[in-house]
Amino acid sequence: MSYKCIAALSVILLSASSLQAEAPQYRSGDISVIRASADEPLREEFSLAAAKDYLTKGSRVWMEKNKCVSCHTDGVYMQLAPSLGDMFGEHVKTTRDLFAKKVAKLKESPTSSLTSGIKPTEIAYIAQGLASWDKHNGGKLSAETKDALDLMLAVQSADGSFSNAVCWPPLESSNYHSATVAAMALRAAPEYLKQLDDKQQAKVELLKNYLRDTKPPHDYARVLLLWASTKWEGLLDDSRQKNIVEMILSRQNDDGGWAMRDFAKPEQWGDGTRADKLKAEPRYKNPPSDGHQTGLAVMVLREAGIKADRKEIKAAVKWLKSNQRESGRWWTRSLSTDGSHYITYSGTFYPLIALQKCGELD
Repeated sequence: MSYKCIAALSVILLSASSLQAEAPQYRSGDISVIRASADEPLREEFSLAAAKDYLTKGSRVWMEKNKCVSCHTDGVYMQLAPSLGDMFGEHVKTTRDLFAKKVAKLKESPTSSLTSGIKPTEIAYIAQGLASWDKHNGGKLSAETKDALDLMLAVQSADGSFSNAVCWPPLESSNYHSATVAAMALRAAPEYLKQLDDKQQAKVELLKNYLRDTKPPHDYARVLLLWASTKWEGLLDDSRQKNIVEMILSRQNDDGGWAMRDFAKPEQWGDGTRADKLKAEPRYKNPPSDGHQTGLAVMVLREAGIKADRKEIKAAVKWLKSNQRESGRWWTRSLSTDGSHYITYSGTFYPLIALQKCGELD
């Protein structure tokens, strides 16, 4: 190939790379959210309105453009938004109705077609979202939530877990993760556990035994297990809960935050070339604090009974309130690609809930 051809090809590749880098993270109709980047400027002060705006726009775009339930966007939205009352207005109800329609459509499919890929995880997130809505809006089990939970138990794996293809870590990375989501869905649904038939009851016990007896695949999964145990009394004994709390606290960075990459080895996040990508990152040996893990750590520690005035929590709150970006989100680098960085969505909702649990929201 001639020098001129090589030069021309280089220009084309650089131009394509630039266009990819500048593409909005979320765009549909009149909504456009700038790309997620570590270079996005910090806000001068924390803004609840900016965070709410980012989260609403991201969810709306995902609903309008993709018309599916994703773990990293709508799954997280319905998992957490109902607990914040009227903060998100009618959009919560709109998303809830989308979930209900998804359940009706999934019910028409053969169960055998719903047990592979990420379908069991998607169903678990749908069930938890609907259960969360019921819990915080009248406290009564809806027919749609019951259908979702019945379907969730129907696609459960023989070992008690919920099959998940290694796809987009950390939210779609293991059977173990989806099992914790399923456990929280069951506990959130009003009165559901009181109306199980014998077969369903056996499946619930199988899930509990799986989470009690199966070694978590990494420390990130241990955080999720602790989170599930705060919803399901008896899932962990006091000693195991204490050990996980101490593990989380020991991973806190000097700046008050936590780094997701400190909670699993590169090879534990999935297969393919992901480990090579993670090892090639500039700060591989000293990963920076990020919104996802800092928010998750504070949220789970508070639910586990760690007081808001403890020095570690106060340091984390300070980090969260000083590291919000101009778009309203917090930065978290994807474990998978350096494209859309959708992990910044949970990396914004987790901090919001964390601040709420520390009494930092109006």
